[in-house]
Amino acid sequence: MRGLLPLLLLALSACARPSAAPALTLATSAVGREGALVQAQLARFEAAHPGLRVELRSTPDEADTRHQLFVHWLNAHASEPDVLQLDVIWTPEFAAAGWILPLDRFEPEAGAFLPAAVEANTWRGQLFALPWFVDVGMLYWRTDLAARPPDDLATLAAEAAQPGPPSGFVWQGARYEGLVTVFLEHLGGFGGRILDDGGRVVVDREPAVRALEYMRDSIHVQRAVPADVLSWQEEHARFAFQNGSARFMRNWPYAVPLLSDPAQSKVAGRFGVAPMPAAPGGTSTAALGGSQLAINARSDQPELAYALIQFLVAPAQMIERAQVAGQYPSRPSLYDDAAIRAALAIPAVEARAIVERAVARPATPVYSELSSILQVHLHRALTRQAEPRAALGTAAVEMRALLSRSGLDAEGGW
Repeated sequence: MRGLLPLLLLALSACARPSAAPALTLATSAVGREGALVQAQLARFEAAHPGLRVELRSTPDEADTRHQLFVHWLNAHASEPDVLQLDVIWTPEFAAAGWILPLDRFEPEAGAFLPAAVEANTWRGQLFALPWFVDVGMLYWRTDLAARPPDDLATLAAEAAQPGPPSGFVWQGARYEGLVTVFLEHLGGFGGRILDDGGRVVVDREPAVRALEYMRDSIHVQRAVPADVLSWQEEHARFAFQNGSARFMRNWPYAVPLLSDPAQSKVAGRFGVAPMPAAPGGTSTAALGGSQLAINARSDQPELAYALIQFLVAPAQMIERAQVAGQYPSRPSLYDDAAIRAALAIPAVEARAIVERAVARPATPVYSELSSILQVHLHRALTRQAEPRAALGTAAVEMRALLSRSGLDAEGGW
């Protein structure tokens, strides 16, 4: 934190727009091929709007650091950046704080985007951001060891527990946000949710208990999941699967090209991806990730800012992004496009099947605090410090108290 503060204060001091500054600023990640892509797209936008200049303001890749930087800018009522790249879980927080503009006045074509992404960007009935690209959790499986991926969670555990090598199902089990996304996929697989449509906490109900019991027993009873995952994040799981030490893995799409490289991967050409399976009565679920574009509420040119967003989320730019950066379009119709079929590292039909199972994490301004509570109690249950039912019961009590304090419980007008 101490090392970050000078950077934040320096950035904050630069927020005021000087007289010779460009008309628009876009704050986004801008490294490597993705950075070059954004610069090229901004140049085309400028060419279509003679006299307008757009400045790319590069931000940290690490989500928490970028979030902190944005909070400093926006809390200081800075008029720039005009357009902000938001994580999928930030939109309600920024909307409730009054930091970003509702987009309804611009009449966005919300129906053209993935419904889960629209849900994630909606707060109290208003749309506050448009999805730039999406990320989804998916199941990786060894095609040389099975003819098809498991079609239910019981089969997944049984096949993962077979004697190896390789054996096991690896995922992200450290006490951080990744654990919540893994739980969300198991939770949906058993028919459960974290919050219901009215904003009430339902994570202590029977489907959630069964999901957490399944996760715990997969580790400690079936031994289908190695206990090491309880300290793992994405890269730990990728290396285990990439080195041929696991039969299955839950991870994000970024791993596909890395696993496909025979120079570094022992499973190149011997793996496939599929939606996470479900239990009877549940729903195959993919946790939604990705980036959104929103307008700074203090921007002095919101119409131009929206024009830039509209340009960046247009089909042509999404196709180019898939071709250059391998990122998945947030428009479901594009998965039928020949250019997308050629661009993605997996068959587009498989990508679409997973993307259409996307489920957003709860759209609430206090999501980060809710997640922090849940992380603690999920991890306690998975490490056998508490029974799943008791862990989720305690988590639910704390989460309800947080929502009540924040005026976000059902009576508070969710």
